[in-house]
Amino acid sequence: MTVKTPKIALVFGASGSIGRAFCDALSKRSDIDRLIGTGRDLEAIPSQCEPIVLDVGDPAQIETSCAGIRASTDRLDLVIYCIGVLHDADRGIAPEKRLENLDADAMSRQFAINATAPALLARELAALLPRKEPCIWAHLSARVGSIGDNHLGGWYSYRASKAAQNMVTRTLAIELGRRHRGLACIALHPGTVASPLSAPFRSHEAKGVMTPEASVAHLMTVMDGLDAGSNGRFFAWDGTEIPW
Repeated sequence: MTVKTPKIALVFGASGSIGRAFCDALSKRSDIDRLIGTGRDLEAIPSQCEPIVLDVGDPAQIETSCAGIRASTDRLDLVIYCIGVLHDADRGIAPEKRLENLDADAMSRQFAINATAPALLARELAALLPRKEPCIWAHLSARVGSIGDNHLGGWYSYRASKAAQNMVTRTLAIELGRRHRGLACIALHPGTVASPLSAPFRSHEAKGVMTPEASVAHLMTVMDGLDAGSNGRFFAWDGTEIPW
């Protein structure tokens, strides 16, 4: 008799636009047996998920919430980090057009959410990845975080924090790949998505703007095509590879 191994997925930022679309898509898949989702507000986490309240900007809460996740499962097959900060009016955060616009607190906040938090979450949970079977650890990144693709300048804090996240992704891929042989630890660019993150910087009618559902459908296709040879790479929504 063949025993089916349950596939367990974890979405960080399940209450956001793209995170919610991921949860909806994953909940409909026959190969996902259990879906865990995190968010700062319990009521905003999609009902398809086992909810975990987590503010990734609080390192102490990362430790506590991840301890709860470890207590509830001994395995994670798919982990997707869907949280990012580009702007926050309450904190005075906005993409800088010029060097003179740099603010230390705003820059620190973007690094905390976009780069530090994914690294801390991996520290707490990477041991749950299977050792031999295929598994994915994915960070939602952005093309503007690519150093090789930067031709316009500006957006110092967001670009730098996403470049730092990309380096975290690449470094995790190298270390974790040594003991998790089926791992694909990757960065994903979702494209321009109609979400609160991009709202101030694009028109709903602009060419190429996707709904969260359309972006996630593309990203799921990309992830379905991954294997261990994809480990440590950076992919756009259409499957093309982006230079680091």
